[in-house]
Amino acid sequence: MLKKMYHSTYVLFSKTINKIQLISWKKLMLKKLVLSAAAAGSIVLSAGTVSAETIRVTLQLPETHPLGVNLNAWKSCVEGKTNALEIQIFPSAQLYKDKQVPEAVGSGAIEMGTASLTRFAGTVPAVDAVYVPFLLDSEEKVKRATAPGSEVRKILDSAILKETNARILWWQAFGRTVYLSKDPIRVPADIKDKKVRTFGKLLGWTVEALGGAPTLMSGSKQFLAYQQGAVDAGITGLTGTKSRKLYEVMPNMTLTFDSDIEFVAVMNEDFYQGLSEDKRGIIDSCGQQVEAELRNSVLQIEAETLEFLRDKMNVIELTDAERDEWREATKSVVDRFIENGGETAAAVIKAAQ
Repeated sequence: MLKKMYHSTYVLFSKTINKIQLISWKKLMLKKLVLSAAAAGSIVLSAGTVSAETIRVTLQLPETHPLGVNLNAWKSCVEGKTNALEIQIFPSAQLYKDKQVPEAVGSGAIEMGTASLTRFAGTVPAVDAVYVPFLLDSEEKVKRATAPGSEVRKILDSAILKETNARILWWQAFGRTVYLSKDPIRVPADIKDKKVRTFGKLLGWTVEALGGAPTLMSGSKQFLAYQQGAVDAGITGLTGTKSRKLYEVMPNMTLTFDSDIEFVAVMNEDFYQGLSEDKRGIIDSCGQQVEAELRNSVLQIEAETLEFLRDKMNVIELTDAERDEWREATKSVVDRFIENGGETAAAVIKAAQ
């Protein structure tokens, strides 16, 4: 009797185990089937859909600034010619500050970015030629020096590519330099002992030549620095004064127009070379198109911006005699630039002159 009971229990237990194993096996097979179907579906989807290649771009300024408008014009041009490229713009230094752009683009952390040319001075000191006081002090000089294929561009574009792995696609005309200040600035003596915001080493040398104390600062940090009194004055551009609303925290603007501010749109060289010849051709041609558009309109943009700012700031225009004082006070900067930059810097100065 007991033996019979044990036998019945064993049979029941065995059937239960077999049933559990069968259910588990069915679940396993069903899971494999689902995964296989999903994989097959994704393969079919991939085969039937050509996904666009994404180019992320870090922009230092708002998209409403002329440089932001210029970059969006390039985006529209590229995407209008091909569905195989998608441009994503991140404005107002959301991803990287301007000083981080050369490393971020050169390393491939991001495909593309725009930054002030002076941000490449750490590896290519000669780029600061555009900021040498009064070297490019006329529209003719600026256009000649910055034109694609000019001797200045050949030297600087190739040096940046070699040293940083960042390819310059096009130059972005930003305009001329002005000084913003708490107290009015008219002659070099007015800058003596004042802390002045700069955005590059050579501009710092200019401030030192004028008797001031330079403070290197990203453009995106200007508003708070002026508002909190961290500096007494600052070097910037007309259009940046408007787009960043710097007129709300600085009452005076001196139109020194002593140097030219240039930004550059750069792309990681490895990413660029990995693109098809057709894609590179579209990227390059659209870059040339928007470069010419911005270069040809920058003076008009500055004139319109100046009219806007006249109602909001005390605008100080220099006389010829006062401008000569600035020239004389900053002459030493040229020699310092050539001494620091070596043969390349000397070649750029010669080409610009």
